Amino acid sequence: MMMFIIVLAVLTSVTGSLNVTIRPKADSADSVPETVKGSEIIEQQEVVVEEEAVEDVMATGELNPDHYPAQRAAKVVQHYLNTRFGSPYKLFGLQRVHSGNAEDVVDSGRKYQLEISVQEVIGNTKEKFSAEVLFPRGERQRSPQVQASCEKLLKINTSAQEEALYQQYKMNNSLLSAQNLPDSYGHIEPDMKPLWHLGDVASSFVMLNESTEGTLYNMAQVANVTQLATEDDQLKFDYHVLLHDMVSQEVIPWKLLITWSPPEGVKVLQMTKLPRCHHCEKPPNTN
Repeated sequence: MMMFIIVLAVLTSVTGSLNVTIRPKADSADSVPETVKGSEIIEQQEVVVEEEAVEDVMATGELNPDHYPAQRAAKVVQHYLNTRFGSPYKLFGLQRVHSGNAEDVVDSGRKYQLEISVQEVIGNTKEKFSAEVLFPRGERQRSPQVQASCEKLLKINTSAQEEALYQQYKMNNSLLSAQNLPDSYGHIEPDMKPLWHLGDVASSFVMLNESTEGTLYNMAQVANVTQLATEDDQLKFDYHVLLHDMVSQEVIPWKLLITWSPPEGVKVLQMTKLPRCHHCEKPPNTN
């Protein structure tokens, strides 16, 4: 059996209840939805993260798999898989951390060795595998480095669905646009789900790049998305997404310019962190 080994050095959702109150939406592409309530809709099982009264974020040795240190590192693997293999019909989500171990690596950073289960949440395919995450040490923040051995998830073939969606978007008489995915009731129309999945994959580029040992990111909502006109084979979209850091309980808006086609996959051309919404209420504790 062939083992697929992945190594990361790139730049470029643990789910729960979410209640965000945000400034009223405007008609512009940068507008933000008014509210998000209910569960974060990423079509995957909820991962419970317990209170970290005992285990410190910098703990070494064997880790409690339900505590933040192990969960943070495992979430990085999810984001990595999405950046490498995600699409409107292929979205990876962390299902469970079975075990974890952390160690300090001299002059390098902190390395986490994990046994995790990841689910492809659209087709409901699951796989348990080993992964290693290194958070580099240094004055300048760098993306975590990931090694993961998985085989079953990478065999998923969604090329037919992706080609059909690509042709549909390419041949539309008008450019697509949508707001508030999900809406204030947690609902997404079925024909809008590929745009939600595409936004989640694109957000993984940001969440991977921004992840540290002190963060735990989820995409909370696609505030708005607009398809842009192009003259080549790549579909281009302007996304405004809301990311939820479950540690600080902040909701952080980002603007993303992305392209997608079945042969080339998802590419993020620009990532712009927008000013925090001072009118936004922090989501309740979702532990």
